[in-house]
Amino acid sequence: VRPLPPAICGDPSSPQSLLEHAKGGVADRWLFGRDFNYSGDRQQWSYGGRSIRRHALAYPSLRGANQLLNASAALAALEVLRDRLPLGAQEVRAGLVLVELPARFQVLPGRPAVILDVAHNPHAAATLAQNLDQMGFFPYTHAVFGAMADKDIAGIFMHLKDKIDHWYLCDLPMPRAATAEALATTLHSAGVADRSESGGEKSIQCFNTPADAYVAARDRVGENDRIIVFGSFITVAGVMTARAAH
Repeated sequence: VRPLPPAICGDPSSPQSLLEHAKGGVADRWLFGRDFNYSGDRQQWSYGGRSIRRHALAYPSLRGANQLLNASAALAALEVLRDRLPLGAQEVRAGLVLVELPARFQVLPGRPAVILDVAHNPHAAATLAQNLDQMGFFPYTHAVFGAMADKDIAGIFMHLKDKIDHWYLCDLPMPRAATAEALATTLHSAGVADRSESGGEKSIQCFNTPADAYVAARDRVGENDRIIVFGSFITVAGVMTARAAH
């Protein structure tokens, strides 16, 4: 009898659709909290799977609140593949320390702080909001944002509207992208008002490209402020290209 293909889910609240799909002998479900887990303190952490335990692990070099969840799911995958991809403790520790994932809460060096994050759904926006809270105090937060029209943009804004002072909304060079004006309308509906003309500390501006939006944010930002570039991969890629050109 051929073994069932594994299906690993690192979400503590596994989507019901995934659970239903994997029922009935379709897949061998590996669920966080049941088949694998983690524990730790400020210095190190441990992984526990069905048959493998790994102790005294270094924290992943990636920033963000969910990185131990992600790392434990990756180690569960290594446990599944241990016969075909045997890795020792040293290789695992090196992988955790050296891992890089551009544009996933990527904090660029220098000041002002610039954060790149391809958060383009409410779940990712909630994680981004949590990560921003953990960064400490910044006088003002500037956000460059562009997204596809089929995304739950209102849901994204609900998680982040209270975290951002100045919005730089941008068009994207794709037919299915939301226009900057449409984004602004949704932002207004979420309760965010442009108060710049009355001297307020909230503003909303629209731009033709992510690069234009980023340049405007960079020209306005203070040294101790931060700029968040998030939304579509195209938004983040446009800003990364603009930064490389300068």
